[in-house]
Amino acid sequence: MSQWPVVVAGGGAAGFFAAIVCAKASPGTKVTVLERSSQFLSKVRISGGGRCNVTHACFDGRELSGHYPRGGAALLGPFTVFQPRDTIAWFEARGVKLKTEADGRMFPISNSSQTIVECLVRTAQATGVELLPNCGLEQVTRRTGGGFSLTLTDGETLGCDRLMLATGGCRAASAGRLAVLLGHTLEPPVPSLFTFHIGAPWLHELAGISVESAEVSLPGFELRERGALLITHAGLSGPAVLRLSAWGARALHAVNYQFPLRVNWLPHLGREAIAAQVEARRAAQPARFVVNTPLPPLPARLWERLVLAAGIPRETRWAGLSRSGRHRFIEQLISTELQVVGRSLNQDEFVTCGGVRLGEVNFKAMESRLCPGLYFGGELLDIDGLTGGFNFQAAWTTGWIAGRAMAAKTG
Repeated sequence: MSQWPVVVAGGGAAGFFAAIVCAKASPGTKVTVLERSSQFLSKVRISGGGRCNVTHACFDGRELSGHYPRGGAALLGPFTVFQPRDTIAWFEARGVKLKTEADGRMFPISNSSQTIVECLVRTAQATGVELLPNCGLEQVTRRTGGGFSLTLTDGETLGCDRLMLATGGCRAASAGRLAVLLGHTLEPPVPSLFTFHIGAPWLHELAGISVESAEVSLPGFELRERGALLITHAGLSGPAVLRLSAWGARALHAVNYQFPLRVNWLPHLGREAIAAQVEARRAAQPARFVVNTPLPPLPARLWERLVLAAGIPRETRWAGLSRSGRHRFIEQLISTELQVVGRSLNQDEFVTCGGVRLGEVNFKAMESRLCPGLYFGGELLDIDGLTGGFNFQAAWTTGWIAGRAMAAKTG
């Protein structure tokens, strides 16, 4: 049986980063990363449409933790140790500068995830980390004298003193099997960051149209988000929907993704302001057809469909729009009700809520409270962030803390 003091199972962002940090902090310590697939850092490669949304320009720990529907409180302490400012500095010290976009998302100035992947691989090799692709962890048992015995997917066995599980989100309970074998409890996995399937045929005809700022809300769930909205061939997507789905992940799963959704298409205007603009149109353009005169910034095709959905005939002119018609139309603009009939995972994020129960982990070291020498990082934990670089930041933070802690135990 070969002997490796530190083994990291999972070659994603958290595991890869932890291995680098551990090897650098404890020179001479043998650190290896096991990756079941043929490619390390696969999620890093595809994230952000191939640009890699490395982190988010949010530098206050409490504000930052508020972007995690699950795990925010647990991350408060870790963010005092390693937060986005530290992520930026770490990559820049290795020649990779990041840029901040208007919405706070941060990307490499190269606009290519390959820049991040190459930086991480180059640093891992320079610090002597052993990288084993096509080599997953199949079984693990605790040794009587401490440490772990590992069985790999190719049948080989290894021993290690410290083990980190960073195998990614538990999209199925089986993904957390190794943690359960070592005594841990999994919070049930359910999808987070997903798009909504909408039953209304008129909405499907508008696929491809986007609205820069809309407000979506869930009656009965006390959830509300504002942001960009994208109409798809199946329903609705965009940042506002993805954030809403993240905060409501468990509740929406419980109702089998069948629920009413309300959309305010003009959230920057109140009811009175919209009513005033409608009256102004009636006075200034009485002969114009209502369907042909949209209020900015609504796209013309969307405006037309909202007019018709409010029960206003296509040939109606502003002068002929009745009081009841005006009322119905204003309600349609500020509270369109749509029936959600299903969901699709956001393929750029692959985020699932659920995972190793947070109370079973000491977040000062990312070490198990139940199994000494076992560490966790990334989405295997019951932590998930909103879209915008927050999930990667949680990976860098938990990886940094776990790496330093494993080095301290082996040094």
